[in-house]
Parts: sequence; structure tokens; C-alpha cells
Amino acid sequence: MLKKHHLVLKGIAATILATHSFLACAIAPFVVKDIHVNGLQRIEPGTLFSYLPIKQGEVFSGDHGGETIRSLYATGLFSDVRIDVVDNILVLNVHERPSITTIDFLGIKEFDKDALKNALRSIGLSDGRTFDRNLLEKSEQELKRQYLARGYYAVEVKTIITPLEKNRIYIQYNVTEGLKAKIKDIKFLGNKIFSSSNLLSEMELGANNWLSWYSKNDLYSKEKLNGDLEKLRLFYLNRGYLEFNIESTDVSITNDKGEMFLTINLYEGPRYKISAVNLLGETLGKHDQIQKLIELKVGDFFSLKKLQEGTKSIKNLLGNYGFAFANVTAQPNLDRENHNVELTMTVDPGRRVYVRKINIIGNSHTRDEVIRREMRLLESSWFNADRLKLSKERVSRLGYFADVDVIIEPVSGSTDQIDLQIKVSEKPTGTMNIGAGFSSSDKVILQAGISQDNVFGSGTSLLVNVNTGKSYRTLQVAQVDPYFTIDGISRITDVYYRTYQPLLLTTSSDFRINAIGGNLKFGVPFSEVDTVFFGLGFEQTRLKFANNSTTPQRYIDYSSQYGHISNDYPLTIGWTRDSRDSALIPTRGCYQKANIEFGMPIGTTKYYRAYYNHQFFYPVNRGFTVSFNGEVGYGHGLNGQSFPIFKNYYAGGIGSVRGYEPSSLGPKDDNSDPIGGASKLIGNVELTFPLPGTGYDRTLRVFTFLDGGTVYDNGKAITFNHLRYSYGFGLSWISPIGPFKISMGFPLIKKPGDKYQKLQFQVGTSF
Repeated sequence: MLKKHHLVLKGIAATILATHSFLACAIAPFVVKDIHVNGLQRIEPGTLFSYLPIKQGEVFSGDHGGETIRSLYATGLFSDVRIDVVDNILVLNVHERPSITTIDFLGIKEFDKDALKNALRSIGLSDGRTFDRNLLEKSEQELKRQYLARGYYAVEVKTIITPLEKNRIYIQYNVTEGLKAKIKDIKFLGNKIFSSSNLLSEMELGANNWLSWYSKNDLYSKEKLNGDLEKLRLFYLNRGYLEFNIESTDVSITNDKGEMFLTINLYEGPRYKISAVNLLGETLGKHDQIQKLIELKVGDFFSLKKLQEGTKSIKNLLGNYGFAFANVTAQPNLDRENHNVELTMTVDPGRRVYVRKINIIGNSHTRDEVIRREMRLLESSWFNADRLKLSKERVSRLGYFADVDVIIEPVSGSTDQIDLQIKVSEKPTGTMNIGAGFSSSDKVILQAGISQDNVFGSGTSLLVNVNTGKSYRTLQVAQVDPYFTIDGISRITDVYYRTYQPLLLTTSSDFRINAIGGNLKFGVPFSEVDTVFFGLGFEQTRLKFANNSTTPQRYIDYSSQYGHISNDYPLTIGWTRDSRDSALIPTRGCYQKANIEFGMPIGTTKYYRAYYNHQFFYPVNRGFTVSFNGEVGYGHGLNGQSFPIFKNYYAGGIGSVRGYEPSSLGPKDDNSDPIGGASKLIGNVELTFPLPGTGYDRTLRVFTFLDGGTVYDNGKAITFNHLRYSYGFGLSWISPIGPFKISMGFPLIKKPGDKYQKLQFQVGTSF
């Protein structure tokens, strides 16, 4: 007698359990004669059989029915599973989930499609995967989340599923992005001490203004708002408002979802003064020294920043004696009636440790030696926080790594040992560039070059550079070996060809200086920031001009006396000190450079030329930097010779005294044409600050300046009564095509014969 039991099971827990109970009660156990499968299209039978808890020849019972269905549903490959039993043959009827052949997007402008596909892949939806309809709504929400994070609050996402042959589907997301919601206004409630404009200046977010296209400050995001709220907390805490609190924030949006309004409700509270500072704990006999490091004094208003800086200084001091895990806690005790706060600082130096091993991680290209020779903290030495900081700075200054991180790890089983993990992230150090720029002085500038700062991971630099301008052209090949010796003596080899027309921009003279030569220079480090250089070179200089040209008579006379060709062997001695926080956009620190050059007796010309440059940068306020630049140069001929005219200094224009034509200051010939001079004096004062509306963006800045300077004739004393002065303002921008600087300069005192150029700019080249 044929017995047929038909079970229909859905992929939900209640149905499975009900069917399982039915099988357990209605089916007598039997030996499975065979297993048949119906409904497979893409999935191999062997794949399905691998998931079954029952095999041919085994005894099948009601328990196996529920277990079989649960196992097949758990694979995620099937949307429906039914079990039939015919003459002890187990028949599995399945319906496969469709396979996603392609996911595509329509209407996407804000995002790259690949980025969106990666976002969907993270939730389990991608090309080639089995389609799960439950993930479809989740994917739509993920797309909307991506758009909401960028301010698209009017975005709409609709999904179209197109069935294809062989149980495949095509998914298309139709996106209507809409407009970005922009912040219309930010209001503060409860602020009585500080104005709303002061508080807004601390925030990255802001109302839409004419600079929002650049700063993007009007685009709302929750992450930005949280960051701004934290900045406000620090703003108040650094000024003594210990009970400051942000009571609520409200974000509203217009019906068209195009404009947003932010309301921030504050409680400022009273301002607290320091009534006492108590120092407790183990101070290692350095109580007075530690006490001096606490920046907060009795009578000062509380400042979280000063407290943190003092705590950091104490940890650093203890770290210099080997206590790598020192801890300093500060406990404030508020006197709310008198608005005073008593600070109790407890010092716990922990254990003294020394460095067991220094491990370098992440340097697949750069040799270990290149990094280790910059380390100022060595293996088997006591831990020293200052030396570790200096080591990290020196490795970072190599320029080979995008990131340098130092991890201190205790040694397992030891109480006085640590290992240092120097984790670096390498970046490409070779560059090839072909570019063009334009300046108000040199007109069109073409440049091309190839450089490798870390040849074969050895730390050696190689540079080939070509630069063309209307008045200045050069071809240069240079090689720098920063560790020519194991003691850190560097070697600089430089070969060049230059063509310079110093008078081209101020006169019609075709006077030209052609120079070909090379230098071999050695740098000897005397401290972490000081280096002394010694060098010897060869230079052949040719002076060229037409007989009927307008070249100044002095240049013609010099060529007649000493010839058009000079072969010289310049000996140079120099010194540099660089403590700036950045070479490109410095905000603090000093840069000093001194150099003296002698014409060796074996050469054609005998002379000396000395030069000194001092730059100082000081941050006067957040985002505001005042900088001072002073340059003095002096040259003189030796053994009765005149100072070589091709070594003359020039002044005027960007880089010296703005507002005057380039190279126009100083001595002039009978035709009132500038001829340069043997000495120069330049001074500049500049106040740099962010462009209003851009927050604290360091790449786009406004500056005001006061310049002064001139050049002096050979043998003339350097005096201040011949100086020319100018003032003005300008804009500097680290643009995608290179540094850009534009200035508007005005002379303070006008004198006959001076040549002015108010608007000056330069882009695409360094200056």
C-alpha cells in the first residue's frame, strides 16, 4: 500500500516547530531507500546533500524532518523547502533564492559607485551573492545613511528588481539626490558671558556665507556637531567655567529639507579661581621641581588646558628618569559658595624600566638601519621620554613615512623591561612631475623633474630638476647622502647649469649670465637642530650681451677688465638651525642660516660674500601667526679686484620688498637702470591669519606685511637711510597646482627713480 505524507514548511520558527511535531506523531520511522531532489537550478545536488542530517540507508524519523528543514533554511540558499515521503524515498522539493548578477545605480552624482557597492557589500549584498529580500530594505537605509552623512536630507531611494533567466536577478537603485541641506542659522541660548559670535568662531559648523563653497562649514553632520560641542566645552573649561553644561541641542529642517536651523542651549555657570594646589604621592625627591611644572597657581582662574599641560610635563619629567608608566591624577574640590576650587594632584611614578628591544614594523621598502640611526633612545638603556619624543620627530622628518607611531609594551614576566614598537606607514618617495606656472615677474614658467628621496630604501636622495622662466632657467642634478659617515655627516653633490637675466624685467637689456658648475659639500651635525657645512665647487661663468645693447656700462667695463669668462673655485662654510614646526606652513619656531663664500686664489676672481638669514614664527592667537624675516648680505673683492658683478645681490618684488618692481632697488647706472649691489639688507614683518569664514584652515590664509630693504654698491656701508619701505596685504593658498601667493603692496615713501608694481603674484613654483 502506497503511503504518502506531504509536509509544507515555511522559513519561520512557528511553522517549523508545528511541522516537526506533526512528523514526530504521524510518521513511523523507516529506512531511507533513496533521496530525490526537485527544484535545483544553480546549486549542485552534492552541495545540498552536504547539509542534510540524514543519509541513504539511515533510519528516518519525525525528528529528522524538522532538522532537515532547519539545516537547509540555515544555508540561506533556499526560500522554500518541502519534504515528501514516497515508498521510503525521501523527496526534497526546494526553491532556490535567486542569484544577484549585477547591482547598478541610477542618478548617483555625489558618490563613486564603487564606494557605494563596498557599503552594500558590508551588509551582505553584492554581485554574485544569493539574494535575500530581507537585506533589500536594509540596503536602502544604508544608502540613505551615506547621503544623510553628507547633508542630503531630501534623498529618495527606490529599488527595481528585474528577474533574469537561470534564476538570476538584476538590482537597480534609482536615487534622487535632491539638494544638500545647508545650515541657515545657529542660535545659542543661555550664553551671557560670551557672545554668540565668539562661540561660533570656535565651531567648525556655521551658517551659509560667501566662503562656504570652500570651507563647507554649512554642511551639517552629526559627527561635526559632536566635535563642535566638545570644542565649546573646552572653550569654557579653559576659562574657568567648571560647571558649564550643554543642556540641549535642537536640529530642525525646513519642509523642503533644504535649510537647517541649530539651537544650542547652554548653562555657563560661575567662574572658578584656584584657592590651593596640593601635591601628594611619591615625588622621588623632586617635589620642588615638580611643583614648578604645575602651571596653575593660586589666584589663577581654572584652565583645563593648563592642568593637562602641567600633568603632561610631570609625566615627561618622570619619564626622563625611566618611569615610563607614571600617572598623575588631579582631583578638584569645588567651593560653590565662593567660586573657588582646590586642586589635589597625586603622583604615582610606577616602576622604573629600561628598553629591552626596539622593533621596527611596517618598513617594507626602507631599511631598518635608516630608521634606527635616527633613534636617540637605545636598547638596554633606561627609558627616557624626551629621547623617545626626539626619536619619533627625527623619523618623521625623514619624509619617507605617512605616519609614525610609537607603542610601549611591557615585557611579559618582567617588572622593569619594556619593548618599543616603532610602527611606520611608508609612502611613495619618488616623484616625477611635468608642470607649468605663471608669475608676475617670470611670466610663463615650465618645470619638470624626477626625484627619489629614498633610493633603494637607503635614505639617499637623488634629484633631477629642470626649471624655465623668462629671466631664470636652470638644469640641476643633485644627490644627498644624509649619513655619508656613521656619525651622521652628510654629503651633498650638486651639478648645475643656469641662465640668469637679472635686468630683463626692469630694462630692455639682453645682459645674460650663464653658469655651469658643481659643488661638493659636507654637513656636520653639532646638535639635533644645528648643522655646519663645508663645501668646495667649480663654476664657469660667461657674461653675454650685444655690443649695441642697453646693458649698463658698469657691466661692460667689468667684462672688458676681467674678461667675459671666469673660472672660479668657491669655498663655502655655512651653518643652519631649524626648529620650525613645519617647513611649508610654519606657525612657531626659528630658522637661521649663515653662509660665507670665498673665491679661491686659483680662480679668476678673488672675493668673499657673506650672508645671514633669520626667520622667527610666533603664534599670537589660534590661527594667527606673526613672522619676522631678516636678511643681510655683504660682498667685497680681494687682492685689489672688484666684487664680481655676477655675484651681485638684487632686491625688490616678492621675496624681498613687495610693491616695487623685481630687482629694481639699489644702485643704478647713468640711464637709471638697476645694476644690483655687493651688499643687501632686507626685513619683513608679516601677520598671517585664516581667511574669515574658513575656520582655522592653514592652507588658505590672509596676511598683512611691512617690508623694508635695499642693496648697496660695492664698498658702500650698510645704512638705514637708503632703505625702501612698503606695506600691504595679500593671500596665500596651498593650491592643488602648487603654492600660490598674491600681494598688494604700497610704498611708504616715494623717491625719484623708484619703480613700483603694486600687484604681484606667483603660482606653481616655490618661493
